[in-house]
Amino acid sequence: MRLELSQFRQPETEFSKVFEQAEVPTGEGDYRVIVPADLRMVIHKDQDRFRLVGTVKSGLGLECSRCLEPYVLPVDRQFDLRFLPAAAGEPQAEDEDSEVEEDDVSITFYRDEQIDLDELLREQFYLALPMKPLCGPACKGICPQCGTNRNLAPCDCSPQK
Repeated sequence: MRLELSQFRQPETEFSKVFEQAEVPTGEGDYRVIVPADLRMVIHKDQDRFRLVGTVKSGLGLECSRCLEPYVLPVDRQFDLRFLPAAAGEPQAEDEDSEVEEDDVSITFYRDEQIDLDELLREQFYLALPMKPLCGPACKGICPQCGTNRNLAPCDCSPQK
C-alpha cells in the first residue's frame, strides 16, 4: 500500500489503518503475520519533508530455535522516521567519503509523492525480530540424541560429555 503525500495539506495529520494478514508483506520465510497489523501515526509535514511518528502493533508467527515449535511474537514497535524527496538524497561529488550522522539512519527517501507503507511495516517487523527466537525463556529444547521435545515429555537419554 502506498501513502499518497499529496493529500496531506495540514502541518500535522493523524493516520491509522489496520492491515489484514493477507495485506501485510511477508518476511520471505523469516516470519508470518498472524495478527492484523495496526498502524497508527502522526504525519508532520514541512513543505516537501515528512516525519512519521507512530506505532505498529501485530503478532508474528515464528519458529522457536530450541524446540522448533511455532509461537506468536507480539509486536509493539514505536517509530520516528523522516522522509525527504528522492532528489535530496542524490550523492554529491564531495559527499563520497562523508560519515553517516546519527540522525541519518532515520531518514528515508520517497518518490512520486508516495511512501511505501509495506516497506515501513516490513522494516518494523524485521527490527522486532529477536536474534534467537525462543517460545519462552524456560524452553528446554529438543534432545539431541532421541529428538524428544523436552517441553512436552522428559527423555531417558543420558547427557553426553
